[in-house]
Amino acid sequence: MLLLTLLLASPLAARADDLILLLQQRNCPDCRLADVDLVHADLRDADLQRAQLQRANLGQARLDGADLRKSNLQFTNLRGASLRGADLRGSTLYGTDLRQADLSGARLDDGALEQAHWQGAHGINQGVRSHAALHNAGVTAAENGQWKQAETLFSAAITAEPSEPLSWVARGLCRGELGNINGASRDLAHAGELFGNQGDEEKAQQLQEASQKATATIDNPASKGGNGVGSRLLSGALSTAHALAPIALRALSPMLP
Repeated sequence: MLLLTLLLASPLAARADDLILLLQQRNCPDCRLADVDLVHADLRDADLQRAQLQRANLGQARLDGADLRKSNLQFTNLRGASLRGADLRGSTLYGTDLRQADLSGARLDDGALEQAHWQGAHGINQGVRSHAALHNAGVTAAENGQWKQAETLFSAAITAEPSEPLSWVARGLCRGELGNINGASRDLAHAGELFGNQGDEEKAQQLQEASQKATATIDNPASKGGNGVGSRLLSGALSTAHALAPIALRALSPMLP
């Protein structure tokens, strides 16, 4: 009955043979299963090498030990899925939703998560947590108003690549939103120094002015308590990039609905 329901729910009836093969034998390399709905499916140790799983719904699925090498997982929903020990090397993870997924022991290429959404995922190898992956995750958190989580992610990105000024700018904005104006001012000033070291005197000057403006708000009662002034700290001083998204130029991962 479950198999029949899955077949009827799939918009790709022509690929029913692949779906049957996968569910019955868990052995379906080169499967064509784009857009298929397999929520909560048990696919432990499945052979899905080179599978076409773009936009598939595999939320809460069990994929422990699955072979997903060179599979297409663009915009695939793997939120809350268990991927313990799965092999995802060479797979495409553009826009893939891995939030709250368990990736303990999973094998991933370095930088594989740079264009995926993985906030709240568990067991991520440190080598995969590249600067861009951490920074992009911070951008997504900030755009969803999760300022504290975003600050933590930007801090981790700074640790991974302390010479990248964009992460300092982004963390400064988060700290402004959280009411930490001193911290915001310091981050913006340091970002200005880094831009100066790179020869970008215009951005360096703008950020130094923004830092001074931030410091000037400390004595203003309206700036106390994390009431959203952070997004206004760069107004005028950084008029072309006063919101987080335009500043976070390395936020390459697409937004999820």
